[in-house]
Amino acid sequence: MEKKIKVACVGNSITYGLGIKNREKNAYPSQLNKILGTGYEVKNFGVSGCTILKRGDMPYWNESSYQEAIDYNPDIVIIKLGTNDAKFHNWAYSREFIADYEEMIAVFKKLPAQPKVYICFPVPLFFAGSDINDTVITRQVIPKIDSIKNHLSIPVIDLYKPLSPHPEHFPDGIHPNADGAKIIAKTVAEFITDQ
Repeated sequence: MEKKIKVACVGNSITYGLGIKNREKNAYPSQLNKILGTGYEVKNFGVSGCTILKRGDMPYWNESSYQEAIDYNPDIVIIKLGTNDAKFHNWAYSREFIADYEEMIAVFKKLPAQPKVYICFPVPLFFAGSDINDTVITRQVIPKIDSIKNHLSIPVIDLYKPLSPHPEHFPDGIHPNADGAKIIAKTVAEFITDQ
């Protein structure tokens, strides 16, 4: 039997699938597994509320899912963090964002499987009343992720652009529904199979 390509989806509530009915089946990692087919094994290591910032209010670094993703020793890692970092109280540490993100990339790259690591732009935010601000995402978080891409020559998956025309897929203005998760899954699948 041929060895499956193991994909670790690291991220926040959008990876986890918060608010999606039948999350285990409809969150983006599950939909990604369906699209990629039987040659792949995709696991969801998403944790709601997490930041890439170590000094954020809920660093992904401190979650058991982080260690589980490392122990999984994947062939591909998709990191989708940055949205919760844009909260005003977290963005106070924005100068540390690039260093913290690059450190996490390095941790995964050093695994025995020597995985291909992809990072993602955050999805758009359609809810103006949140302490997460879309302007911070577009003017500060995305440019910093772009800077990481250029510095490390690492592939970046743009999740912002394909979801921007679809506020209808964000019932609470922040989290995509199953249809939004399907767009994420298709975008990721196309990107990683084109590389």
